[in-house]
Amino acid sequence: MDRRQFLKVTGTVVFLAGTGCSLMAADRYPPSDGYILVDTKKCQGCVSCMLACSLVHEGVESQSLSRIQIIQNSFEAFPDDLTIGQCRQCVDPVCVAVCPERALTVNPVFGNVRMVDSSKCIGCGSCIEACPFTPGGVVLISDENDNGKTIARKCDLCANTPYHWDETGGGPDGKQACVEVCPVKAIKFTKEIPVQKGDRGYLAVGTPVTQRPPHRPGRAVFPHPVPRLYSLSRKS
Repeated sequence: MDRRQFLKVTGTVVFLAGTGCSLMAADRYPPSDGYILVDTKKCQGCVSCMLACSLVHEGVESQSLSRIQIIQNSFEAFPDDLTIGQCRQCVDPVCVAVCPERALTVNPVFGNVRMVDSSKCIGCGSCIEACPFTPGGVVLISDENDNGKTIARKCDLCANTPYHWDETGGGPDGKQACVEVCPVKAIKFTKEIPVQKGDRGYLAVGTPVTQRPPHRPGRAVFPHPVPRLYSLSRKS
């Protein structure tokens, strides 16, 4: 091996180690083309993102059906009083690896987004148990459209959204409901692979915030003009 080849190989190893990836993971699963980053210091807990998420996916505004979760803890002080749980589209997705029915897949049609095939999911919860993050990126929800069958749901970057307001849809090359609707820009989208170890890589980098801005009573949940964007007409 000459010097050029050596530097190329070692450089690749250093890069993967820096992002928390393994060579085996890189060979096994292609990385997603998109990732959701969050800023809990900006988030006001208005749950606009949760309502928008359920609306574009399910056609109804329901916090229970949301794939992104806002968890508030009144016993903690800022900024630990609020947590945002979203699927991280992991480079090495253990949820995909452990699924006994192969209902969790890396979908090449939508930029290798890690997605759930509801027709295969049996609701066993293996993916939730395997997720190394708290809160995890997968939720189990009863599907009223399938005789109450409990199936896993997770963020797909709005790739599979029957009620999406934009003709081009979502996914890594489209628009994500939570990003578009957040009134304080606490949620961002990126195509760059975040650092995989810990939470630092998935924190949205922006203007430093030392105190969460006070919530204004009576403020509409959806900022204008979002209500005009979302349609309850299911796409064929």
